[in-house]
Amino acid sequence: MKLLRDTWLVFQRQMLLMARTPVWIVVAVSQPVFYLVLYAPLLTPALAPLGATTTGDAYRIFVPGLLVLMSIFGGLFTGFGLLAELRSGVIERSRVTPVSRLALLLGRSGRDVVSLLVQALIVTVVAIPLGLAVHLGDMLLAYLLLGLLALMATTLSYGVSLVLRSEAALAPVMNTVAMPLAMLSGVMLPMAYGPAWLQRIAAWNPFAWAVDGIRALFAGGHSGDFVVWKSLGLTTLLALVAALWAARLFARSVR
Repeated sequence: MKLLRDTWLVFQRQMLLMARTPVWIVVAVSQPVFYLVLYAPLLTPALAPLGATTTGDAYRIFVPGLLVLMSIFGGLFTGFGLLAELRSGVIERSRVTPVSRLALLLGRSGRDVVSLLVQALIVTVVAIPLGLAVHLGDMLLAYLLLGLLALMATTLSYGVSLVLRSEAALAPVMNTVAMPLAMLSGVMLPMAYGPAWLQRIAAWNPFAWAVDGIRALFAGGHSGDFVVWKSLGLTTLLALVAALWAARLFARSVR
């Protein structure tokens, strides 16, 4: 019970800090919106072999990939904020409080998940008048999967940042990791277009599982498909492992 209360307190404070600078919403969603408006319409003929005969079909394939792309680059780079707090002494001052060390991590991760889901909602709403059609229940299940993916990415970023303790080291590491993860997720074009060897590699990528699951949900009527529940189950497991690993490092850092 204390862990839940402390996590909620930390989460509230982090959300309040984020709400004081609402410009982050515009900055965060501007690039995804550019992709929606200027890039996605070009995909209709390219995705025709997969049955995309209209712009709406193209958006049902492209938008899930774009949401996962946002979670990759948005989640894996959250560690920079933690490093700034470590340098400014915010984390150090937390040592004198009775707040759970695990709550300090979970509260921050919860803020990052909410931030990503708000961005995902805005992108989805913008895509609807452009041709996207998705059932509310399927969309909510897709957001659950996206939230788990964001939790995994942010806690991994926090853990790596605590190991490296340097922005100069964190930036190249995350760039080196994020780029192949994105390319092997089929976020821009489905991996079905790739050669067999590339598809075999992508089969081990958790972000590719999420893309497949969310695309099945956005296609409508596929909430019971194996690919959806496989991606949900595996992403939940990986998010739990990542959170426990990062929490252990975090607890050691603020004793």
